Amino acid sequence: MKYLCLVLFGLMLFNCKEEKAEIKLSADEIVTKSIEKSGGEAFDNSVIRFDFRDKFYVARRDKGQYSLIRMFKDGNDSVFDLLTNNNFDRFINDSRVILEDSMKSKFSASVNSVHYFSVLPYGLNAEAVNKTLLGIEKIKNKDYYKIKVTFNPDGGGEDYEDVFVYWFDCKNFKVDYLAYSYNEEDGVGMRFREAYNERYVEEIRFVDYNNYQAEDNKLELFDLGKAFEEKKLKLLSKIELKNIQVELLNQ
Repeated sequence: MKYLCLVLFGLMLFNCKEEKAEIKLSADEIVTKSIEKSGGEAFDNSVIRFDFRDKFYVARRDKGQYSLIRMFKDGNDSVFDLLTNNNFDRFINDSRVILEDSMKSKFSASVNSVHYFSVLPYGLNAEAVNKTLLGIEKIKNKDYYKIKVTFNPDGGGEDYEDVFVYWFDCKNFKVDYLAYSYNEEDGVGMRFREAYNERYVEEIRFVDYNNYQAEDNKLELFDLGKAFEEKKLKLLSKIELKNIQVELLNQ
């Protein structure tokens, strides 16, 4: 019996050390592990195609160069948007459209936003991204690393002032929840997203989201996880990617 107690005590100490070791991970290390679990290098060498609502999207990423495409019908017109490392262009019925800078920024941001959310957490290790580990928070009886993400003005995109919070599963490092604040022409607000329908296509993880909003305007962004746990958020919409196809490059 004495021997058994010693063994159990040793196991308890071992588990405590393991837990402390995980807690000591930095925000960068957590995000890096999450990217590896969700696709890793496959993100950087792939062509991804999917439908989102009434539009068709294509993302080609190859050795640091990217082309992000959006195609849709507008009445009788066919619209083709192309965002690359260097520029944004819009074509209507195969003819390039000259855009004012304000419209170019608006369309560029909307194209980038859909592609950005489609492959999360890919992109969170970019140079313009700032990450802060806020601690561990429990949602639905699971422990999550809670990380705040902000962006530098230089390289952070049109919406660099937006603030994000991500919840990474402490065991498998996958992103199960995220929240963000936004400030756009049609208003300011916050959203909370719950991932579901996880699937892997050619090594890359994809999820859909339940998209929630706070009914209490006094809630802070960093409290949305707790508000979700307490069922204080209202389901606003679903974010669903359909007909996903992935082609891995340089294989």
